[in-house]
Amino acid sequence: MKSFDFECRTRVIFGAGTIERLGDLACELGFRRTLLVADPGLAASGHVDEALLPLRQKGVDVVRFHDFMVNPDSAMVEAGRILAAPLGIDSIIALGGGSSLDCAKAINLVLTNGGEIQNYAGNHEASRPLLPMIGIPTTAGTGSEAQTYALISDARTHKKMACGDPKLAFRVAVLDPALTVSQPANITATSGFDALAHAVETFVTTKRNHLSELFSREAWRLLESNYERVLTHPVDLEARGAMQLGAYLAGMAIELSMLGATHACANPLSAHYDTAHGAAIAMLLPSVVRWNGPVVQDRYAELLRIAPSKSSFGVQAPAEALARRLEELATAGSLADTLEQAGVPKDSLTVLAEEAATQWTGSFNPRPFDAAGALEIYEQSYS
Repeated sequence: MKSFDFECRTRVIFGAGTIERLGDLACELGFRRTLLVADPGLAASGHVDEALLPLRQKGVDVVRFHDFMVNPDSAMVEAGRILAAPLGIDSIIALGGGSSLDCAKAINLVLTNGGEIQNYAGNHEASRPLLPMIGIPTTAGTGSEAQTYALISDARTHKKMACGDPKLAFRVAVLDPALTVSQPANITATSGFDALAHAVETFVTTKRNHLSELFSREAWRLLESNYERVLTHPVDLEARGAMQLGAYLAGMAIELSMLGATHACANPLSAHYDTAHGAAIAMLLPSVVRWNGPVVQDRYAELLRIAPSKSSFGVQAPAEALARRLEELATAGSLADTLEQAGVPKDSLTVLAEEAATQWTGSFNPRPFDAAGALEIYEQSYS
């Protein structure tokens, strides 16, 4: 059996309405003056007010930071640091999707340890303690609340950087499925498909181990059987809860096993064409599954066996069967099938492939991954 080193660093609180406990949780951790990091859409939706009420009831002073967007970059992180630096912040609360959670982590790094976020790309051990954090995901997608990495773009080069440190773990993750009900259907679709991809990719990486496989299997079971349900019945809290828990478990799997070629190929698309991450994943994952098929057919067959839905699983080759099911799910989410439909120029594929080959996640793909392999995947995903 493969060796591994795992520590569960985050307390997880799950259930509808659990955001009402935020004030008590903050007090338990000694929060007195906290930075609330939430994207502008969360402020408009009323979810920021839901977080502020229990905090203010417990006397916690809150400084708000909303000046960032989807795919946060180093300039946005620096803006957060500049805001927080003179204010005596003793803690951070991240509210929102992966962008909010990742931006909060990155702000924490540069606020407490100095320098630029670029200094923390890859595995990095911050020399000073970080501020305690609470993460409250409002989407079922990235699983960032379970991870010790922040995905941030370099504002100068647009390259995605995975900035990792064990101290980036949230002290508490509040999983409240009621917070996900108000999100637009396209966000439900793209973030949910990203979570599905996490379950699939983590199950086959070269870094996987017996513990990560437990998380990947259960994440896949929950996500595959509830993705279509949350799209057709968006107020179904049972389905919402299953998606949110599945996304969290897939995030736990990432922490142990990392990802693969799908995410390596998706990042250049987001950087160059502002393609929503989940939408890029939906266009690429079926092709990656087919491309990986020759080396991990047995792994894909196991995913097929445990999936509650089996509408396309009669196809003989497991990789083809799984790819078809993923295409069904992408169609259910009204996601673009091909790169051509998404407006990606065909003459850009070679450049994209060269960039994809430099992405860290590609090094964990079960089939050796390079620029030639990335180009094959892009071409299969094009039309």
